[in-house]
Amino acid sequence: MSVWLISAAAVLGLIIFDFYAHVRTPHAPTFKESAIWSAVYIALAIVFGIVFMVIVGPEHGGEFFAGYITEKSLSVDNLFVFLLIMTSFRVPRENQQKVLLVGVAIALIMRTIFILLGAAALNAWSWVFYLFGAILLWTAWKQVQPESDHEDKVPGGAIVALFKKMVPTVDEYNSDKLTVKKNGKRFLTPMFLVMVAIGFTDLLFALDSIPAIYGLTQEPYVVFMANALALLGLRQLYFLIGGLLDRLVYLAQGLGVILAFIGFKLIFHAMHVNELPFINGGKHIEWAPEIGIATSLTVIIGTLVIVTVASLWKTRRDAAKGTTDSDGKPHLPAPAHEGEAAPVTAGTAATEASGTSAETPDDTDAR
Repeated sequence: MSVWLISAAAVLGLIIFDFYAHVRTPHAPTFKESAIWSAVYIALAIVFGIVFMVIVGPEHGGEFFAGYITEKSLSVDNLFVFLLIMTSFRVPRENQQKVLLVGVAIALIMRTIFILLGAAALNAWSWVFYLFGAILLWTAWKQVQPESDHEDKVPGGAIVALFKKMVPTVDEYNSDKLTVKKNGKRFLTPMFLVMVAIGFTDLLFALDSIPAIYGLTQEPYVVFMANALALLGLRQLYFLIGGLLDRLVYLAQGLGVILAFIGFKLIFHAMHVNELPFINGGKHIEWAPEIGIATSLTVIIGTLVIVTVASLWKTRRDAAKGTTDSDGKPHLPAPAHEGEAAPVTAGTAATEASGTSAETPDDTDAR
């Protein structure tokens, strides 16, 4: 229990540090700032994994790295959805850091609950491995479908719409404030609503990612730390690789392969510890293979390498043919905007979408 408390306190301390060091004063992070802090958080995860491996052994250490890499990969895919939400709500770029950090905090709370519930369920009922495996196979199938490349519908939109019916809201931003007072009445700003959308969306993501990591390890602490360290660098990753997101054209297919592999791994394990009376008479299925962590790491890393190389090759080939630009986007007439040119997709989309809202964030009576 003391290890859990120390780890939770360390994670909380990193979030507080992140807020006061980078997010408290609204600003758009530079590429250099994002790169440095992304490297810091990745290095922190590597150091933790090595120390953990030395203390508890290579098996659990390998499980942590497999879980961390899987969660980090899923986080990159989730950035597409975060970008869509930011663009839909026209969040000014300088305020996006706060939205992401609050989203990370909400995600850690919800995922910790899910992790503990998942551990209790797996310890109580071995058939839950079948359920988790089925969830991952279904998610993998959805990943490889053409429509899985993130539809135009904003995730969490229904929740936000319900929220707007229940409480008074305004359409104008008030800097990075969550509320604004107009005519003596307190209103929620879009800043609050976008945080609700991000939080609800991550709740949906957790339904996939938690079973995925439990397919690699049955240790709740390993699952927690893999999630925490992967999520802590998500804010920096959003601004760092926004311009690369459009180039990873095969990312969804690669994640589908990884999730399917882990799904089958879970089902094989469920067969190995089977207690369901209508399957093999309630007896363990001894011939079911148990896939080791070394094999899992090889498949996960190998798939990501193949996906990255194939995606960049296709992007360059399409750019050479003139069907896309160097970022993998179709050649379309770009809207004429004066001012700064956003170098990454995340910044560009949010800046263009923010439009007039970013110009007068404090002018709450302008409309």
